[in-house]
Amino acid sequence: MSKEKQTILIVDDERLNIDILGSELGKDYHIIVAKNGNQAVTRIENNTIDLVLLDIIMPELDGYETIKLLKNHDQMKHIPVIFITSKQEDEDEAKGLQLGAVDYIRKPFNLPIVRSRVKTHLDLKLKTDLLEKMVSLDGLTNIYNRRKFDEMLDQEWKRATRAHTPLSIILIDIDFFKNYNDFYGHTAGDDCLRKVARGLKLCINRPEDFLGRYGGEEFVVLLPNTNAAGAKIMAEKLRQAVENLDIPHSYSPISAHVTISLGVAATIPVEPHDSGISLVESADRMLYESKKKGRNQVQCSEV
Repeated sequence: MSKEKQTILIVDDERLNIDILGSELGKDYHIIVAKNGNQAVTRIENNTIDLVLLDIIMPELDGYETIKLLKNHDQMKHIPVIFITSKQEDEDEAKGLQLGAVDYIRKPFNLPIVRSRVKTHLDLKLKTDLLEKMVSLDGLTNIYNRRKFDEMLDQEWKRATRAHTPLSIILIDIDFFKNYNDFYGHTAGDDCLRKVARGLKLCINRPEDFLGRYGGEEFVVLLPNTNAAGAKIMAEKLRQAVENLDIPHSYSPISAHVTISLGVAATIPVEPHDSGISLVESADRMLYESKKKGRNQVQCSEV
């Protein structure tokens, strides 16, 4: 299987520059273009970008203002930016680097140099992304861990606050997992956690949806742009998926197989500084209700 191409966003108001860079770099990378800073932000919001080649002198929003926007945005601040510009003064280069650019290439550019520097920074980003993924994954289940969930909740809460869109959380607990561990052993318990994680993951189809291990036998699902009704449908789908795994559990008082209880909470965030803590607490209360009412069920609340 061939390696998926990395994506470069070229931001320049001169068509000739876009054509030259696109023709040269398009042999090895996927190219997206924007003619100004505002377009660049929109492109990044709607695509996964690995590197930005950014002109400084542009109408409306120049390169300096554009990079300030990128570096102040949670989704965009880690994307490396290389300035490509006709500005020749050392002070201009220093300003660009101080604002967060990783490199500075002067026009008229030398294509082998551009290609070499682009490759260097994309190779570095690959390694950085790999390290980030390693520290974001739960070692047992190979899904995201609590650290990554906290990061994504904060990011999605801020995004939903800006866009005034709904955000939902599902907290999941394996029913009577202590009994399972006590009677089948911890090795079997670990295997059960892995199977449940795989079963849950198969239900997560949208790229923006998030599944993580919350801790112990608890899992969490984060659903951007999803209201309470949609989250409840997803929760029931998750519940059924685990039941369909048919993992034997002879020491569960409610079923011959492993089951889960789920608590759902949804809201349209209005307070950016809350960071989603209230939503997690609401989902936790609903999870408690699921357990109190007999387990292997979904309880839902709209904040």
